[in-house]
Amino acid sequence: MIRRLRLRGFTLIEVLVALVIVGVGMGALLATLTSAADSSIYLRDKTFAEWIALNRLSELRLAAKAPATGKSTGELDFAGRHWKYEQEVIETDIPGVLRIDVSVADAATQIGNSKRKSWTVTASGVVGDALLAPNGLEPDWNGGSFPGAPARSGEEPETPPPEDGTTPPPPAPGPLPTS
Repeated sequence: MIRRLRLRGFTLIEVLVALVIVGVGMGALLATLTSAADSSIYLRDKTFAEWIALNRLSELRLAAKAPATGKSTGELDFAGRHWKYEQEVIETDIPGVLRIDVSVADAATQIGNSKRKSWTVTASGVVGDALLAPNGLEPDWNGGSFPGAPARSGEEPETPPPEDGTTPPPPAPGPLPTS
């Protein structure tokens, strides 16, 4: 008796289905890698733009005189690229305090003078010489209040220093707590 060996293998349909599955998987993998690369580029650009905006705010704060109100623009090179910024200085309701908004974008992506400007980042800050507390007295930054301020609930009000420059007597001790 002669036995006939039947060869086993994949049919053409099975091979094509396998190739389609591999192709779809590779496409999804490439799309994920592209998305991750785009995200890292976006975050790098956003970080650089924020550094430029914060540097600009620091320059304006450290200047010898207060900046002029209104809008102004400028360009600079940073991290091997060319950037544009626009700053707007606005007066606030507090006398002596100015608000500064600095918007930054890569100069290559900026759309000319059109109304569709796509700024990468906008940072805001203030500059000025306003008094911190009434009567020019500094507050106690360790949790107390400045002399003459209304007391918090459960606190005795602080008495302002005497006009003659002497130190006031210490407050009288209160009753001891009972258990």
